[in-house]
Amino acid sequence: MQKSKHLKDAYLGIILLGIVSLMGDVVYEGARGIVPSYLEFLGASYFVVGLAFGLGDFLGYALRLLSGFLADATHAYWVFIFLGYGLIVSIPFLGFSTSLEIAIILVLLERLGKAFRSPSRDTVLSVISKGIGAGKAFGIHELLDQIGAIIGPLMVAFLMFSSDDYHYTFKFLFIPFVILLAALTYTFKRIGAKTIIEGEKAEGRRKGRLEKPFYIYTLAVLLNTVGLITYALILGKASEILKPSEQQWIVPLIYLLIQGVDASVALIAGYSYDKFGIKVLTIPFILSIFPSLLVMGSSELSTILIAAVFAGLVLGMQESIYRAAVSELTPIYLRGTAYGIFNTAYGVGFLISGAIYGFLMDVNAPLFAVAIYTFVTQLIATVFLLKVSKVSKGKADLLNYKA
Repeated sequence: MQKSKHLKDAYLGIILLGIVSLMGDVVYEGARGIVPSYLEFLGASYFVVGLAFGLGDFLGYALRLLSGFLADATHAYWVFIFLGYGLIVSIPFLGFSTSLEIAIILVLLERLGKAFRSPSRDTVLSVISKGIGAGKAFGIHELLDQIGAIIGPLMVAFLMFSSDDYHYTFKFLFIPFVILLAALTYTFKRIGAKTIIEGEKAEGRRKGRLEKPFYIYTLAVLLNTVGLITYALILGKASEILKPSEQQWIVPLIYLLIQGVDASVALIAGYSYDKFGIKVLTIPFILSIFPSLLVMGSSELSTILIAAVFAGLVLGMQESIYRAAVSELTPIYLRGTAYGIFNTAYGVGFLISGAIYGFLMDVNAPLFAVAIYTFVTQLIATVFLLKVSKVSKGKADLLNYKA
């Protein structure tokens, strides 16, 4: 009876946290499809759009190391969860902004919220999932999260189609944000007291260091990301193409396409990685060449749609198997540090990519120059990746045995 009640409570907590994430995605994932074109509406150049989103992604990834450390040190996991989800309010406030600078600040604040909440939320999720299995728990959570990521862009597309008004659309997002806060408050009341995580005394803490293959792999992923055009610029190019026909409502649907491909390929990529190992990452590295060339080489909407599909394929593999390789190359007792370094490099890659491709689009760089840049970055990245794959075979078993 006690075990049955524990499982029931655990599933309830997982579903509640999933609903919170679902509502969060309705707001910020829905808005991300039109934010690039909105910044352009306020006078931003491609360079500014790329830089703003690159900086946002950098902050969203790099600061997770700091927020996770602070949450562990203070045990204030729910404080970071409430702070992180609370900052999503910056998205509806875009409806009141008429200044490009303020709009960019609001966009960055939402990304800061992502950095604040993610480590603490995942920690709480891992605690309440004991007895169920972390894989199942995170799977249920991700499923609900992805539902929100689909509902959001669809809702925003409908709002833009019916009103063609950025400010009205952003202000409407206050409604799902209020629902988000209500769901989060209810979740805390139901499971908060059960997820107070006490610090564990470290007994016989192991001394060690991250080895060279991990750093080479991180450099390979950094170069791969630097050479991949950001989705924000893909949407920005689509917005420019659609502007004469006043069909901006299509832009969030293109973002939805990227997310749909992303979600569909993630599970397949995960199985492929388990079967073939780290060398399977050569596929997304090679595919990363195509979105950049398609966007920079054409002004046809059909071509941009193809670029969006390729971008979704690469992003789906990034989110499912790039991080899996980190666990193969690092000992378990240094894995938190390893993921912090990896995420920082990943964020730096987004920042550099957004700035460089935004500049190339602003100056109408010739396609051959873009091709050289794209091919060189992905070629070097692939060489580093293959170098790591030669020493990674059997690495996971050895590291876990040592741990």
